[in-house]
Amino acid sequence: MSTPSATPGTPSPAAAAPAVAPAVGHASVPDGAPGGRFGSLGPVGLVLAGGLSVQFGAALAVSLMPRAGALGVVTLRLAVAAVVMLLVCRPRLRGHSRADWGTVVVFGIAMAGMNGLFYQAVDRIPLGPAVTLEVLGPLALSVFASRRAVNLVWAGLALAGVFLLGGGGFGALDPAGAAFALAAGAMWAAYIVFSARTGRRFPQADGLALAMAVGALLFLPLGIVESGAKLIDPMTLALGAGVALLSSVLPYTLELLALRRLPAPTFAVLMSLEPAIAAAAGFLILDQALSATQSAAIALVIAASMGAVRTQVGRRRTKTLPELS
Repeated sequence: MSTPSATPGTPSPAAAAPAVAPAVGHASVPDGAPGGRFGSLGPVGLVLAGGLSVQFGAALAVSLMPRAGALGVVTLRLAVAAVVMLLVCRPRLRGHSRADWGTVVVFGIAMAGMNGLFYQAVDRIPLGPAVTLEVLGPLALSVFASRRAVNLVWAGLALAGVFLLGGGGFGALDPAGAAFALAAGAMWAAYIVFSARTGRRFPQADGLALAMAVGALLFLPLGIVESGAKLIDPMTLALGAGVALLSSVLPYTLELLALRRLPAPTFAVLMSLEPAIAAAAGFLILDQALSATQSAAIALVIAASMGAVRTQVGRRRTKTLPELS
């Protein structure tokens, strides 16, 4: 859940991205993520490949829900991703303060809530609209953090997109699904805030790995209650591992490699395209066609997200100029 960009586990240049745009599907950019032979794609290609991986992973998760249930799929995704990240990062458990552990626990709670709510949403409404509604959380965080009048324009565009997406009152969407998507967006905003705090307190991707473990432990009882023995079915386990790799591990690697050569503002703008990628994944894998009105709504939210990114970047550059003179 999913992912847009939150940047847990690192205080590097990516830490600027969470305040301006998210990586939908809940991808993050840990410094210690595993490497790979992807550099030949180019930085923009890496970001787009990561976005495709996140959203097609979400589409695979939707197809797995009839077998394991929404909570079961979240449990499998978090558990497999946590195991992989813990094995790769091998975080230190000693030497951390109570405040450090409090931060990483809240980060894990936000991660678990974000994924759980998002998967509840896509179990009820199409993937494209769900991601579009979820993006409103980070977008609102960006608008409030900037405190510039021009951001009212971006907020207005986003609200217009939401109005169109809901058919003037969400009559075209399941109300519970829309509510879950909006709640996932709120948790995403909290995820962004605590990802940055975790990155300042833990080296490399240690905080991310520990937070994933916290999220997996929190969701394990819920997954067991809903799915029971289905979670250990070999086919379900294999598909769940595929969701974890596509939605978490692979995007982390691709985005890490991209951010080594791509400015964070450019990365954030590319992340704003995630609702469109989600809509394409929903159409190609789940046969979730969008109406012209819904497509226009998604375009408005994308434009609002890109505008908020550019406004935030321009504000930072203006603040920096006196320091350079």
